[in-house]
Amino acid sequence: MSEIQYSSPANVDALDSAERQIAAKYMRMVPWGAVAWAFSNLAVWLSLWPLVLLDIMPLWLGFIIASLNVSLCYLPSHEAQHNIIARRGQPLRWLNELVGHISVIPLVQPYRVLRDTHMEHHAHTNDPQLDPDYPVHAPSGFAFLLKSIQSRQSGSDANQSYADALQRRGKDHELIDALVYSVVHLGFLISMAWSGYALEAALLWWLPRHIGLTYIQYYLSWAPHHPGNGRGRYKDTRAFKSRLGNLLSLGMQYHIVHHLYPHIPLSKTPAAYRELKPILQQRGCDLGDL
Repeated sequence: MSEIQYSSPANVDALDSAERQIAAKYMRMVPWGAVAWAFSNLAVWLSLWPLVLLDIMPLWLGFIIASLNVSLCYLPSHEAQHNIIARRGQPLRWLNELVGHISVIPLVQPYRVLRDTHMEHHAHTNDPQLDPDYPVHAPSGFAFLLKSIQSRQSGSDANQSYADALQRRGKDHELIDALVYSVVHLGFLISMAWSGYALEAALLWWLPRHIGLTYIQYYLSWAPHHPGNGRGRYKDTRAFKSRLGNLLSLGMQYHIVHHLYPHIPLSKTPAAYRELKPILQQRGCDLGDL
């Protein structure tokens, strides 16, 4: 497309119109890949337990696969959080909610809590007081790693920021969901240890969960918003070139597209970005070297 210079109000309107037309091409479609991803990823993770406990698969291999499963489990739920599979009142709404709930079981995170705190993140991105993801911002990747570990400690700023976000939305009752998930998870780990399977429980769930949480926080929270001080529609998120590529960075190189148009499926954000790039450059967005 030819570049539209927007020095005048008329050109600003033309740029807005061109941007919306491009974005509209990538919305209103069911991301069947994400649906299949949710069910297959959970099935693989569940299958590790009998395979390892029956000595069919070595524990070290189960640990590697489990870590991958947990690291990959969040994104289908993320699609559901934005009602991309189906909105309220649509025939596939049940599938949207089912994917949202079951895909994050290995992560031990309640879907409703994730959804409502994530909406607060979108509404208040990079706001030190209101963005529930703000506590993971750090000046470097190493500093982020320390913050990520600290965020899982009792009484951390991150825990409080999520509780505050739910309270602002009038959803503080969802903290019960988080409590139930934690109690069930802890009860399972204790039961496994009591039965003589402490190492299996640790390497198939406890440690992969912490690895997955850190990996997800890095690519969904820290990297696409770093340095975390930009505010505004075209300033609070960036595009970036990952050394691991788009697949291993969980598709977050193009996270700027998601923040601008949350109903574009993850699989379509690279194509949408390529079409929108000339407009985003004129908007003054941080596109790095992508």
